[in-house]
Amino acid sequence: VGEDSAVFELEAQKIVSWVYFSVILGVVLFILKVAWLDGSSGLGKAFIDSVSGFSDSPEVVMLLLTIIFAVVHSGLASLRDAGEKVMGERAYRVLFAGTSLPLAVSTVVYFINHRYDGVQLWQLQGAAGVHQLVWLTNFVSFFFLYPSTFNLLEVAAVDKPKMHLWETGIMRITRHPQMVGQVMWCLAHTLWIGNSVTLAASAGLIGHHLFGAWNGDRRLAIRYGEAFDAVKSRTSTVPFAAIIEGRQKLPKDYYKEFLRLPYLSITALTLSAYFAHPLMQAGSFGLHW
Repeated sequence: VGEDSAVFELEAQKIVSWVYFSVILGVVLFILKVAWLDGSSGLGKAFIDSVSGFSDSPEVVMLLLTIIFAVVHSGLASLRDAGEKVMGERAYRVLFAGTSLPLAVSTVVYFINHRYDGVQLWQLQGAAGVHQLVWLTNFVSFFFLYPSTFNLLEVAAVDKPKMHLWETGIMRITRHPQMVGQVMWCLAHTLWIGNSVTLAASAGLIGHHLFGAWNGDRRLAIRYGEAFDAVKSRTSTVPFAAIIEGRQKLPKDYYKEFLRLPYLSITALTLSAYFAHPLMQAGSFGLHW
């Protein structure tokens, strides 16, 4: 019943589609820079300043930023069916991404700039094995965090966006990989940094993704009905639960479902992001948010 995830057939790809994707990505990044990040023309700093006006506490500001993003992101996701009927799938995807992206960037930048503010609750960075544990947890979390990379052309609205009912690959482990990945990322960063700002950020993000898991099931049930019920019966929210309970039967060649270009791309991008941390930090510091 469920769809086969992470399938990438080279012969089915159209060069013109990826040209469109590259152009759209470039335009989006340019607009983001001018309209949100630029110190003279962008609205990003004014947005951060307005949220910061509610409290001098970086923990409160961090939590408010995650709540604002969560309300907008989940709210627009919940309105997707109605919005697509009015605007069409592509136009609604542009609205969804164009609203969510600057809020997500603002939240990430504020976290990077203020992650060592607040009260230090514990200090384990020098403890044996902690760095390796945190690094491995972060690395694995990205395989759960980004199932959307299965459909980059839909993310950019080059192809008509669809609400998919995945069942293979990472979905055999958990029906909500993004939630699981976010929890792993938050636990790893909270363990490593060990202060109140990181704890506030993690509480907001985990809360948002727990709601997103419930809301995602609700939306899929409305869209697919009995087909979703069948997939739900064979999968689980808690990782590996359906496998342990015998509801999910893994094929003998299950590992082949991960030997696909999207997962290999995630591996490369995750390693690149780790080594690019100094660049991300420098870029965030330069915004003075």
